[in-house]
Amino acid sequence: MSDTTYQAIVIGAGPGGYPCAIRLGQLGVKTLIVEKEAWGGVCLNVGCIPSKALITAGKQLEAIGKADAMGIKVSGEASIDMDALQNWKGGIVKKLTGGVQMLLKGNNVDLANGTATITGPNTVSVEADGKTTTYTADHIVIATGSRPIEIPGFSYSDARIIDSTGALALEAVPKHIIVIGGGYIGLEMGIMYRKLGAEVSVIEMQNQVLPGFDKDVVKLLSRKLKKSKITTHLKTKALGWEATDDGVKLNIETPKGKESLEGDYILVTVGRRPNTENLGLESLGVEMDGPFVNVDKQQRTNVGSIYAIGDVAGQPMLAHKATHEGEVVAEVIAGHNVAYDAKTVPAVVFTDPEIATAGLDEEAAKARGPIKVGKMPFAAIGRALTTNDTDGFIKVIIDAETHIVLGVTIVGPHASDLISEGAL
Repeated sequence: MSDTTYQAIVIGAGPGGYPCAIRLGQLGVKTLIVEKEAWGGVCLNVGCIPSKALITAGKQLEAIGKADAMGIKVSGEASIDMDALQNWKGGIVKKLTGGVQMLLKGNNVDLANGTATITGPNTVSVEADGKTTTYTADHIVIATGSRPIEIPGFSYSDARIIDSTGALALEAVPKHIIVIGGGYIGLEMGIMYRKLGAEVSVIEMQNQVLPGFDKDVVKLLSRKLKKSKITTHLKTKALGWEATDDGVKLNIETPKGKESLEGDYILVTVGRRPNTENLGLESLGVEMDGPFVNVDKQQRTNVGSIYAIGDVAGQPMLAHKATHEGEVVAEVIAGHNVAYDAKTVPAVVFTDPEIATAGLDEEAAKARGPIKVGKMPFAAIGRALTTNDTDGFIKVIIDAETHIVLGVTIVGPHASDLISEGAL
């Protein structure tokens, strides 16, 4: 690429970076976007999209097994062809990631593959294939995303220790998968593999799965896990592991003492860490909040020409939040008077049943003052009965005096779709 001078450089082409670059292009800002691994980022390649593909497959397989309740007879036993499933998933990913590059080019954004380092308030060096190119820009946007946290003694370099990326790429359904971490990623993956036929055990240090979630949601999901024969070990710590002839043995400390579990893989899902190392932020004096970058309402750091969006800019670490922040930054760089001012950021967990939230949960709302709670079970809704999918409820929390809606929690079929109304 001969031109090395830009108005804006975006580092990272995930769900924060590429929408930011597209919007910059639409606003007439001369923009370069740099990506070191995969266009579309974690979300499109090894996160949101491929996980939903496998989760959908698991649900379909389970639905076939329950079809006789509707009078539908299926001869023989339904089974999963993992090669075909992975090929189908891969096709979706390829289509979407290819579309990202087309959209960027279609909006006059220049693309560069390589590892970026911010060498000054207005300079970025990109290393690729042993060559380094230095670019200059008036504005630099950090959109480098996050990665799974690795816990001591459980290295992802070991074939039997996998993160969420590895869990989405298994070539065969494991006989037994052990999940360390009972948060949303661990439960999404665990429930998916249970539906595909694996035995699943979940290890969680807290006294409940989904720590921090509404107690009624946790109670319902815990019942569903038990019904699905997913074993949960609460208040339990993973001590270490050792290889066996055909898998792994995990040593754990439970409230009753030390035990061990044997399985094919140990899936570690204890959270994600922002990718803020090795970018040159320390030498520039960019203010940090732990591993996160400190930003103001316009996503600007204390170094005026540098911005941060998405997972690197703090919680919640969600793709749609990153996209919105990217669009805000693009408008700011183009000279518009805008700021990030979300009334609520909805969140979805693709367990079974699905969980979706917008606004405050019941406990947080109670802490603010008197509230009223409306709760409707799916089992009493005709449409849910006609789909043979009735686990769950909708909970609406309002201010007792003003009747303003403070929060909506949905657990049940199509919660991920219905929460749009809650957010509105």
